[in-house]
Amino acid sequence: MIDEFENPVLAYDNGQVVLYCGDAVDELSRVPAGSVDCVVTSPPYWGLRDYRVAGQLGGEPTVAEYVAVLAAVFDEVAPVLVPGGSVWLNLGDSYGGSWGNYVADGSTAVRSRYGSHRPPQQKHRAKDLVGVPWRVAFALRDRGWVIRREVVWHKPNARPESVRDRFARRYETIFELGRGQRDDTETAAGPEVWTVSADRTGLNHPAVGTREIARRCVRLGCRPGGTVLDPFSGTGTTGLAAREQRCRFIGIDLDPRCHEIARQRLGLAGERS
Repeated sequence: MIDEFENPVLAYDNGQVVLYCGDAVDELSRVPAGSVDCVVTSPPYWGLRDYRVAGQLGGEPTVAEYVAVLAAVFDEVAPVLVPGGSVWLNLGDSYGGSWGNYVADGSTAVRSRYGSHRPPQQKHRAKDLVGVPWRVAFALRDRGWVIRREVVWHKPNARPESVRDRFARRYETIFELGRGQRDDTETAAGPEVWTVSADRTGLNHPAVGTREIARRCVRLGCRPGGTVLDPFSGTGTTGLAAREQRCRFIGIDLDPRCHEIARQRLGLAGERS
């Protein structure tokens, strides 16, 4: 397990794969400035899942607080990115009524289910689409990021939703972001909709990334032999895509259990840092 290591923050480092265990804002300070060619990440979505980890992203009572926390992470991403580097940010949206908002007044169901890790969410009107991805994108633009493009990820095998009075959501949003303009036009063309089935891996984790999405982002965003960063690396899906392309990988996650799964998936479970 991670706590067996002499350094509990540096969960793993073999020169090609580096894993840091801790809050993304804190651990990004350990990444050298200008050392990352591409960032590919899918942070925890607001108000949709509880990972049972203190300090987890996505448990903020308001969407404004969620956006502010995520924007602060990207303030720390900016200095580690090479000039012209790209960031691929995958975010899902949510409707008012998710995360216990239908619990009757006076019920303790929300607190008893989520314990101390997840505070009660301030209510949104039921069935009102929150618009989380674009709220985040506009906040990042205000902080100097350029929204280079939006990709719609269409998921033909999206999980069924028990709704009868609105459309079921079968897509997520992927933004390519940067600091200023790129010098090349290699990735200027391409489809705006990616139809990719979500992975159903059976891993003991509620939100395993889809490797084909990570693979496409790495191919488009990272030079051969470059370095890919995921500040919310989870079970290592971005790392798998990076290593397929012979890129170095840096992963950061708050949950040591995720790093253990990532090491197993990357074939590093028997190695020590």
